[in-house]
Amino acid sequence: MKFIVCEKPQEFLLKEKEIPEPKEGEVLLKIKRIGICGTDIHAFGGTQPYFEYPRILGHELAAEYVKGNAAGFKPGDKVTFIPYFNCGKCVACRNGLTNCCVNIKVFGVHIDGGMAEYVSIPEQYLLHGQGLDYDELALVEPLAIAAHGVRRAAVKPTDTVLVMGAGPIGIGLIQFAKIAGAKVIVMDINDYRLNFCKTELNADETINPLNDDVAAKLAELTNGDMANVVIDATGNQKVMNSAFNYISHGGRFVLVGLQKGELSFSHPDFHKRESTLMSSRNATIEDFEYVMKCLKEGKIDPKKYITHRTSFDEMITDFTSLTDPKNNVIKALIEIE
Repeated sequence: MKFIVCEKPQEFLLKEKEIPEPKEGEVLLKIKRIGICGTDIHAFGGTQPYFEYPRILGHELAAEYVKGNAAGFKPGDKVTFIPYFNCGKCVACRNGLTNCCVNIKVFGVHIDGGMAEYVSIPEQYLLHGQGLDYDELALVEPLAIAAHGVRRAAVKPTDTVLVMGAGPIGIGLIQFAKIAGAKVIVMDINDYRLNFCKTELNADETINPLNDDVAAKLAELTNGDMANVVIDATGNQKVMNSAFNYISHGGRFVLVGLQKGELSFSHPDFHKRESTLMSSRNATIEDFEYVMKCLKEGKIDPKKYITHRTSFDEMITDFTSLTDPKNNVIKALIEIE
């Protein structure tokens, strides 16, 4: 089978190896769709935390069940899976927080992932396709990350939510915050994406920091209240540090984006607001199930933002253009037939 490995920063290689033989408790899957995500971009660029090279990337996956002994599955079934392999024993796992397991192995990050024609995975992470097609199934994982972030923030209809970053994760955050009934303001430096958020996702307002004083604009849009919930999906240190100025009194700041540096903020300003700061990492089975329910009910149409596609054989050539915001990429999928 063919596979693509990120040998080192800025270098992908197409190689071949034997199709894996599933061990006891594992299943063999034929990969059909691979979503290109921020983790892949940062790994290729050399800026991804918790990362070692060489690594086969890819964890936004849709697949066909080939063989194994997983109960309720048969060859030919459309499937996806939870790519966060947990130990089941640590303090996080014992408390149901498998998404932040102390010994977590994220598929395509800590261990080799799904940029391959076939993969073998533990059957416990397998999810039925529930009638969704391969395109939809490839987007369940990034949508689950967004759903988890909104759930962490406990978004409610009376909230004004500022989503910073209108990439694929940000788009999911917008949609789940809207489903929760909140007013949503989107911040990004890409006018194409901001317009997309207003016309396709019903974002209430948008802010472009290149044109606006963000704090002043946010105060104007909220009658001086600022945002009850601020969610970062940029992974940009400067944006994160600035965002402490955007939180309302009693507000929550949720970090979905990830970067390597330190956060810096004024303790008195943070303290007087009785602000809440939290991170949001990965997602749980509850988030995956909620996302699939929303997809089946038509509350989210992910095909709106699948804007670019490439084949497995052309991925290496196309990767730079597929990850360049100038090309108006919202979401790119790799197809394997």
